[in-house]
Amino acid sequence: MPELSAYVPPPHTSQHWNLTKPGASGRRGIVASQSRAAAEVGVAVLEAGGNAADAAVAAAFALATAEPWNSGLGGIGFAIVHKPGAAPKVVDFGPVAPAGVDPSAYPLTGKWKQDLFAWPEVVGDVNIHGPLSFVIPSSVAGYDLLRTEFGSGRIGLDALLGPAIALARRGLAQDWFTTLKVSASAKVLRLYKESARIYLPDGLPPNPPYQGKPGFLQQGALAETLTRLRDHGLRDFYEGGLAADLVADFQAMGSAVGAADLAGCRAVVRDAMPIDWRGTHTIHTAGGLTAAPTMAAVAKEMAGMPTPAGLDAAWYRGFARAMRGGYADRLAGLGAGEGAKETAETCTTHLTVCDGDGMMVTVTTTLLSSMGSRVVLPRTGVLMNNGMMWFDPQPGSANAIRPGARPLCNMSPVTVTRAGDDTNPILAGGASGGRRILASVMQMLAFQLDFGMGPEEAAHTPRIDVSGPDSVTADRRLGDEVLGGLAQDGELEVVEHAVLPVNFACPNFIARDANGAATGITDVLSPWSAALAARA
Repeated sequence: MPELSAYVPPPHTSQHWNLTKPGASGRRGIVASQSRAAAEVGVAVLEAGGNAADAAVAAAFALATAEPWNSGLGGIGFAIVHKPGAAPKVVDFGPVAPAGVDPSAYPLTGKWKQDLFAWPEVVGDVNIHGPLSFVIPSSVAGYDLLRTEFGSGRIGLDALLGPAIALARRGLAQDWFTTLKVSASAKVLRLYKESARIYLPDGLPPNPPYQGKPGFLQQGALAETLTRLRDHGLRDFYEGGLAADLVADFQAMGSAVGAADLAGCRAVVRDAMPIDWRGTHTIHTAGGLTAAPTMAAVAKEMAGMPTPAGLDAAWYRGFARAMRGGYADRLAGLGAGEGAKETAETCTTHLTVCDGDGMMVTVTTTLLSSMGSRVVLPRTGVLMNNGMMWFDPQPGSANAIRPGARPLCNMSPVTVTRAGDDTNPILAGGASGGRRILASVMQMLAFQLDFGMGPEEAAHTPRIDVSGPDSVTADRRLGDEVLGGLAQDGELEVVEHAVLPVNFACPNFIARDANGAATGITDVLSPWSAALAARA
C-alpha cells in the first residue's frame, strides 16, 4: 500500500479537456471578433455590399452592447486600414487626458497599488474608477473617421447602426459568461447608482436560469443613444444633443471632461510604422505610444535567432530573452515611470476584418479595465473608460497626469506584407490583454511567418507570456523540455490557458493567399469569440 500520510496535492487543475475553436474560410470576406454577435453584424455588412471598413464600424458599435466589459462608446482605440494597392494607414483615436484635469486631484497615499498597473496608490482610487478616471471618449470619433475616410460609401448610418440598435433593444445576453464578467467588477459597480441598477439587479450579478435559455439584460439608455447617433449623425456625440447630455452627467459627477474636450475630439489618419521581419516581411503597426516601439526592438533581437525546423526549447528561450529585454527598455524609457511595474490584465477587445477585395482592417479598442470606470452615464447609458489609469500619478514622471497628455498603452493592431511590397496585405490581426498583447501578437506572427502555420494551427499552439523584464509565464502544455529550458533562465510560472484566471492575451488573425482565399481564427479560450465568413 502506498504511503499517503505525507501526501502533497498536485497543482490545481481547473479544466480537464482539450478545446478546439473552428476557424472560417472564404473569398467574400471574414470577420474575427471576441463576440460572435459582433462578427455576425460585420458579416451581414459585407454581404450587403460594404467593405472591410464598413464591417469593422458596424461590428465595433455592436460590441458596445454585446461585450460591454471590453469596449464601447465611452472608450478609445487604434485601427490600421490596409487597402490593396495602397500603403497602410492608422486611424488614431487613442487616449487623451481632458484639458481641465488637475494633477493635484490625484493625491498619493504613500503606498503602492496592485491593480492593472502598479503605480503609487491614489487616495480613494479615483484614477481607477469613478468620474475622475475618465479620459476623453474618442471611440465614436474613430469609427466615424474609419467610415468616412475608408468606407465604401454604399452603407449608410441606418445600416451600420441598425444591428447595434437591435442588439441593444434585445439586451445583453444573461448567460454564465456575463455572470462571470459582471461579478468580477461588482464590488465597484455597486458604488455607482446607474451601474448598479443595470448590472446588479437586486444587488447581485445577473444569473442565467438553471435550465433553458438565458434572458437578456437591458443596458439603460444605450439603445436610445445608438438610435440618436443613427438619426443625428456620429458627431452628435461630440457637438449635438448627445454631447449636451454627456456633459450634463460629467458636470453632475465632477468629471474633468468638458464640452470643449468633446467638441475638439477628432480621430486622425497617419502613416503606419513599419517594422522589418527577418528581411522577408514587413509588419505595419500603429506606432507612437502603443506597443509598436517595443515590438520593433523585439523583432530586431529575434532576427538574429535561428529558426529551427520546429518550435523547440531553444526558440522559446530566445523569444523570452528578447521580450524581457524589450520590456526592460520600455519601462525605463517609453513613458512608464521608473520603478513602476504594470501588471497584465485589461479587458480590451480586438476585431479583424478582411473583405473580398483584400482590404484588411484591424481594430483594437478598449475601456481599459473590465467595465472601464464602472460608471454608466444615466442620461445616455454610456459606460465610460478609466483611461486615467494609464498615467503614472507621480508628479513629474515621464508618464505623469497632465492636461491634454497622451499615455503609453499596449495596443498592437498589425497588418503584414511581403518585404518590398507594402501595398498588398497578406495577414492582419492583434489581441486584447494589456501587457500580454505584445507577446501574443509576436508569437502569432512568428508561428505564421517563420514556421509556416496557418491561423488555425497558430491559434491552437501553446504560448508563453513575457510581460516585463523579470519573469515568464508558460502554458503547461509546452512540456517538460521547453518548461525546463525556460526555468533555467529565471523565474517561471507554469499556468493553464483558461477562461479564468486569464493568463494569456486573446489574439485573432486573418490570412489571405495570392488566390484571394482568406482564413481567420479567434482566441481558442474566449467562449464568445468567433471568426465568420461572408457567404458566396
